[in-house]
Amino acid sequence: MRSIKQPGLPVTERIQWVEARGRAFSFTLQAGLPLLEAARRGFAAEGFAGGVLNFGSGTLAPFAYVMPALSKTGENAAFYSDTYRPGGVTRTRLGSMTLGTRDGAPFFHCHGLWLEADGKASGGHMLPDETVVAEAFEVAAFGLDGAIFTAEPDPETSFKLFGPVAVASTGARATNRAFALRLRPNQDFAGCLEEFCRAHGIAHAKIHGGVGSTIGARFIHGGVTEPFATELAITAGAIEPGDSGALEAALDVALIDYTGGIAEGRLIRGDNPVLMTMELVLEVLG
Repeated sequence: MRSIKQPGLPVTERIQWVEARGRAFSFTLQAGLPLLEAARRGFAAEGFAGGVLNFGSGTLAPFAYVMPALSKTGENAAFYSDTYRPGGVTRTRLGSMTLGTRDGAPFFHCHGLWLEADGKASGGHMLPDETVVAEAFEVAAFGLDGAIFTAEPDPETSFKLFGPVAVASTGARATNRAFALRLRPNQDFAGCLEEFCRAHGIAHAKIHGGVGSTIGARFIHGGVTEPFATELAITAGAIEPGDSGALEAALDVALIDYTGGIAEGRLIRGDNPVLMTMELVLEVLG
């Protein structure tokens, strides 16, 4: 399987996880608010400090983002581009967000694809402090109670990355069993989730959120992304028994690579290793 050497030594635990409770709901991001504050308010209104969300069509202005890029210093296996700030209104096609905390304050990690005002199709990593909701739009969220994603230094990748940590319950109405996960580098995305579910007695789970990167990508429709550094959003996902009865992860994703190439589709199981990280929530359905 493809792998990329990271600057630090791999830790033994390849999945960082916390069991929690959670609940799916939808809310509307308010126009005129920074995207981070609009997301925070939506979760807070339901009693949650954080969680994950997915979105489709929406509008952002002002808007700022970075794309995946090669590392200029060699201190990281890959890095970020310079910041892009397209003029006018950017219209999102799809995206996924993890809402948590960094340095004691709300923060998000958000990847998506969009169409800029000049017609350019692009995608990447949205910047929380420079992105504003232009017109109200609805998102599909999953709030977490008992866990939150927190950005902490990661010696393996030399980045400050979101990972789930256990926190006290806030008393939010959280009806379902859920696991907050962060997958570490150089392990197959689908296989990692399948093994996790087997180990925890999970027969059927739905994925909510999903923000991270893979080492290129291989799709079941035959498409191949060769450039190794990507920014990826999960658009739909589930783990459940396949025709053979064994657990299989169905992972529908959208991504942009460091050359600007965009790809969408279902990932091949067993041939899509994680590059830096993959954050998501598993809602246990059985």
